Amino acid sequence: MTPTSITFIGGGNMARSLIAGLVRQGTVPGHIHVAEPVAELRSQLTADFGVKTYASATEAAAQGTLWVLAVKPQVLGDVCAGLADIAQAKAPLVVSIAAGITSAQLQRWLGGGAVVRAMPNTPALLGAGVTGLYATADVSADQRTQADAVLASAGRTVWIDDEARMDAVTAVSGSGPAYVFLLAEAMEAAALAQGLPADAARTLVVQTLLGASRMLDESGEAPAELRRRVTSPNGTTQAAIESFQGEDFEAIVARAIDAATRRGQALSAAND
Repeated sequence: MTPTSITFIGGGNMARSLIAGLVRQGTVPGHIHVAEPVAELRSQLTADFGVKTYASATEAAAQGTLWVLAVKPQVLGDVCAGLADIAQAKAPLVVSIAAGITSAQLQRWLGGGAVVRAMPNTPALLGAGVTGLYATADVSADQRTQADAVLASAGRTVWIDDEARMDAVTAVSGSGPAYVFLLAEAMEAAALAQGLPADAARTLVVQTLLGASRMLDESGEAPAELRRRVTSPNGTTQAAIESFQGEDFEAIVARAIDAATRRGQALSAAND
């Protein structure tokens, strides 16, 4: 069940993705309110989606029963301080998509209330994202359903019971698209170094990653099993896999995700 009145505090790319998904799924554009200080972005949001826009966060917040906080973590504390009086008067469901900001921080800044912490990722721009969500004890079952409906407009959702694991969600899926892009970048460069034409290299890499992702999603098989099926003994794939593992590939990935997790924790501490 999508809430009848939604306010976005911030009208950047992720907010646009969620708004597009909501409108596509049937939410009345006039029931979506967006606070955005940049006049050009406000005009684009109105032109593209027919939503109502405001220069003032407080004016927009007064309209919605569900707020999506879609501003940078570094300014979220100040934004919440300006909304605290309205939050206490209206008691909205607050959904934050700011990385590294805990529900306890949000509740302290807003003066309490029902808070859902969410971490979507950039494929939400295509409706192909995934979002990890955590709900405080103040969030009712109905509010949980509403939050899920808003984030599911841009892809799949996964609920996390332990908020301490939300930094790991950020490290795996929030930052994860960049890891795939880095792999694609490296594969394309290697293909060029092997003498393949640029257009062929690009197509081969993109379609390989796309096809492999579909197999992961649609086959129901574990990644290790799918890899085993592709890897013939003493064949070309085995040679490549052994080269990866000789460079400690699995440990490299683990260290990268750990570094991103720790950075999320540091962001939370820096904004406390």
